[in-house]
Amino acid sequence: MQRLHYPAGSSVDGPWALSLVPERVGWSWTGLRVVDLPPGGTAGFATGFATGSNEVLVLPLAGSCVVESEGRQVELTGRADVFSGPTDFVYVPVDTVVSITSEGGGRFAVPAALAQAAHPFRHVAASQVSVEARGAGNCSRLVYGYCMPDTLEADRLMVCEVITPGGNWSSYPPHKHDEEREGESVLEEIYYFEVADGPAQPGVAYQRLYGTPERPIDLLAEVRSGDAVLVPHGWHGPSIASPGYDLYYLNVMAGPGERAWRICDDPALAWIRDTWPDQPVDPRVLNLLHTRRTT
Repeated sequence: MQRLHYPAGSSVDGPWALSLVPERVGWSWTGLRVVDLPPGGTAGFATGFATGSNEVLVLPLAGSCVVESEGRQVELTGRADVFSGPTDFVYVPVDTVVSITSEGGGRFAVPAALAQAAHPFRHVAASQVSVEARGAGNCSRLVYGYCMPDTLEADRLMVCEVITPGGNWSSYPPHKHDEEREGESVLEEIYYFEVADGPAQPGVAYQRLYGTPERPIDLLAEVRSGDAVLVPHGWHGPSIASPGYDLYYLNVMAGPGERAWRICDDPALAWIRDTWPDQPVDPRVLNLLHTRRTT
């Protein structure tokens, strides 16, 4: 059975603290690597790394960095941590060599997707990142749409972040995207998690994944900062933020067909969406939304 839950530290590969590339995890389209750089360090990136047949983002999770690629040099302002709002980032095309250095140190994600077409290298400011509130009541969450079909041109790569306040559920109702049909597309997906610390200990959250009778799959994982979960197929959700502990996750998606995020809700739970018009959006999400749109 394909491994689905990768606790922090379980997928180290050279300088990468997390390396979930297709050849290591047993699928075809979607990848994610994360590197922790010491202050002033390059952690093995002095000569760069090649994107090969992948298009990638360089996305600061914490800290700032300088990205060099094919004679171009871009300074990413970054952010203090993933709960401090969206970050600026760069899109890097296929067949490109990239290096990442950080004077102050930090953590940096490199989402990737197998691509056929080359799109231009781009630097996107944090102020240009789409910010959207979704859901209502205790299903309220905030979404940053970095590299989605309606926010950034790419070949296959789709990337977004979700902030779920403590006590709320996101990725809910459970949904799937594993069939090519009207209203649904085929996408492999990676969830990368960080959980806010509490006053006395690190936080925990929970991720559910389950399948259909024809394609069974089953996971209920306690996740912590630095963990990742693979979604090769099946219903996924909820992502549950424990009371008192805000939850962050980075979603990376890609598939063989049209670059489109089309999902199908679990029919047994789809009715949950119909309850949202009668509920207010969580004021914590509205406050974050207002703050991000005015900064």
